[in-house]
Amino acid sequence: MIASLRGMLTERLVGGDRSVGVDAIVEVAGVGYQITMTAATLSRLPSGEEVVVYIHHHIRESDQKLFGFLSLTERSAFEGLLGAHGVGPSLALAVLSTHPAAQLERILADDDLAALCEVPGVGKKTAQRLLVELKSTLVIPTEETTEAGGVVETDGQTAIGDVREALSSLGYSSEEIRKAVIDLPADAEDSGPLLKQALRTLAG
Repeated sequence: MIASLRGMLTERLVGGDRSVGVDAIVEVAGVGYQITMTAATLSRLPSGEEVVVYIHHHIRESDQKLFGFLSLTERSAFEGLLGAHGVGPSLALAVLSTHPAAQLERILADDDLAALCEVPGVGKKTAQRLLVELKSTLVIPTEETTEAGGVVETDGQTAIGDVREALSSLGYSSEEIRKAVIDLPADAEDSGPLLKQALRTLAG
């Protein structure tokens, strides 16, 4: 069972619907491992430098797949989502692609049904079920130190969360908001430039 990988990012395999994950190749001791992760995670991995990726090794009868995260917090959130009824790896990654772990914790605390409905493939009934299940089972650490990215803050509102709220107050739909923020950098601290970028995306 693979729990983490330390190696060089050698290839980015970006294509298709990035809301449900992108693939990258991390080479370790001459062996290339194909890892599926969120687009935001991939954007934070430097090419040509050593990276550390925390792995969820998903094994089924027919195949195996590696899912990668920059922090143990994100991996824990992913595995917590997998524990919910009817949630597979694709849906769990879609949730974290739309709402990083810190934001997901706030969504559950606030019973924010509309935010969960922003996730591709999640309708109102599924969102209601996820709220009930995850509120009682999903535990997300508030802070941790990792080799991949130093201290990871996982509490409080994020800049992207601020952008989502601003766009919602302007009357944009959940689907429009999802498309507007999908390419925004998850680690940005200032929501002002992100909101301008999102509005430019919506304006076409």
